[in-house]
Amino acid sequence: MYIIVGLGNPTKEYNNTRHNIGFDVIDAIAEKYDISVLEKKHKALIGKGYIDGQKVILAKPLTYMNLSGESVRELVDYYKINEQEELIVIYDDISLDVGQLRIRKKGSAGGHNGIKNIIAHLGHDTFMRIKVGVGEKPKGYDLADYVLGHFTWAERKIMDESAEKATDAIKMMMFEDADAAMNVYNKKRG
Repeated sequence: MYIIVGLGNPTKEYNNTRHNIGFDVIDAIAEKYDISVLEKKHKALIGKGYIDGQKVILAKPLTYMNLSGESVRELVDYYKINEQEELIVIYDDISLDVGQLRIRKKGSAGGHNGIKNIIAHLGHDTFMRIKVGVGEKPKGYDLADYVLGHFTWAERKIMDESAEKATDAIKMMMFEDADAAMNVYNKKRG
């Protein structure tokens, strides 16, 4: 079983913001595999289902971004998974171009408070993750204002395509391995 967690903020004003791309990818997976993500458990909205016969739990933490680790810890403990092999976290990254994917098996938080909190709650940084590029913060912008800002129409179109690619990458991570997915998806957008 895999737990797939998309990071974001739970209230309506954060819909379609750069910081909520993790939620958007969970929504894309849920739609593609007909999984309802409406059950409130473990400080998250969760959905149980299957991706090509493999059982998955999709989760959107309701703790707000900076406390995401509280929900992830509860999910990992309750479902007794090996988080180093069966947890995939999806989140935004300002150091990547809009729509670019970067898959990793471990690493620091890189300044991302949601990941920082997950690392603190798990006690290590070895878990699979997909970073989705939201573009670099323009000069003079406040970081919080930028990541909580909305995509332009053109960016939204790219992000929707990236959510689809992330869905495919997750399937590859599950059925092949993270290295195979890294070889295919860790490329600049063409």
